[in-house]
Amino acid sequence: MPLAEPFAPAPPLYLQRVPAPPLNLFIASLWFCRRPPEPLRLERVLPNASPQIIFNLNEDRTRTYLPEAGFRCQTTSSGAVFSGLRPRYSIIDTLEQEHAAGIAFRPGGPLAFFPLPAHELPAADVPLSLLWGRAASELRDRLLAALTPTALLDTLEAFLAARCLLFHPHPAVALAFDAFARPDGAPAVSAVASLAGLSPKRFIERFKAAAGLPPKQYCRILRFRRVLHLAASGRPLDWTRIALDCGYFDQPHFIHDFRAFSGITPTAYGAARTQFLSHVKFLQSNSPVS
Repeated sequence: MPLAEPFAPAPPLYLQRVPAPPLNLFIASLWFCRRPPEPLRLERVLPNASPQIIFNLNEDRTRTYLPEAGFRCQTTSSGAVFSGLRPRYSIIDTLEQEHAAGIAFRPGGPLAFFPLPAHELPAADVPLSLLWGRAASELRDRLLAALTPTALLDTLEAFLAARCLLFHPHPAVALAFDAFARPDGAPAVSAVASLAGLSPKRFIERFKAAAGLPPKQYCRILRFRRVLHLAASGRPLDWTRIALDCGYFDQPHFIHDFRAFSGITPTAYGAARTQFLSHVKFLQSNSPVS
């Protein structure tokens, strides 16, 4: 079915796929989103352990909103951005979600596509052209020319397959990614370093180069993500149980961590969450948007 014209009403559509090998070793999913126009409002995007590339196909720009500046739109960049790991929420608006596509990387996955250590990649949204040059805008144009959502994902996957460097993280880092992702909680960084046969200092250096963050900060984000998944499990929200299940020592520790990542309390998150795990209706959405 052809994509709807930009201003034609269309039912909400969200598609995602895991790419074929070997891309699936580096990329968790390719996704496409098309939603009917909505009144302009702001949404929080909560931290994730997966860097992304995001294409705004509705307009060729991406807006940046800064909490310290009263949540006004301060800067704009192109409609293709690289969004790295960040330890705090960012703010987007609903216009940027009407027609979009993206790439969600696996931990360490960007190393296969960018000739930079992950900790040198920016945490904030930056124009993809700074990393890929003209290829970024050319790829966005090809996505816009796709006749169907499936064709768009095919185009994205073919482009990535041609660009993939097949670069794998150091074995010690791959071991750490698996260990830290265990559902029963992450082991101590020193224990993983010892298991990998590296000194703690050397291990942290290698981990930062692959993941973009020190291992302790990375594990904090993973634990925060486990909190969000449990909150979305369909069971009645019991924040005390969730905090204990995720290994927090007490409620103040849990609430402090939650606020550090999201800017809001767990209770406020429960009242403002959306269908997407990482998106939260912005509680100050009546603040002026320019």
